Amino acid sequence: MNHTVTRDYTDNQYPLSALTARIIAAAQQVYHTLGPGFEEVIYQRALALELPAHQVDFAREVWIEVMYKDRNIGRKRVDFIAGDSTGNVMVEIKAKSELEDVFFIQTLSYLKASGYRVGLLINFGSAKLQVKRLAN
Repeated sequence: MNHTVTRDYTDNQYPLSALTARIIAAAQQVYHTLGPGFEEVIYQRALALELPAHQVDFAREVWIEVMYKDRNIGRKRVDFIAGDSTGNVMVEIKAKSELEDVFFIQTLSYLKASGYRVGLLINFGSAKLQVKRLAN
């Protein structure tokens, strides 16, 4: 099923803007349909169903390598790696009443340690969908 994006989330000041715009549109559709109040895993499952309708390929619950001075020192699981022919975006999902600084710091740390250039932090738990684009 194709969804028409009624709002353009493209912002060319961000890398991979067209891709992140489609991911955000998919998240908006999930939020519009479910609203706040569910556990994070419910939003993960719904977003996994919605992303293909927005022409976004993805892998869910992906283990990323944490690098330190070019050496692998561990692994961390991220919610999604979503992408298309232009690149990949790391997506972290929350279902909290508000995004806290620790979530930004955590997501940015994952982004830097993994080598991905762009990340999205999406919170489905607040009165309005919260989305933060992060670049490494």
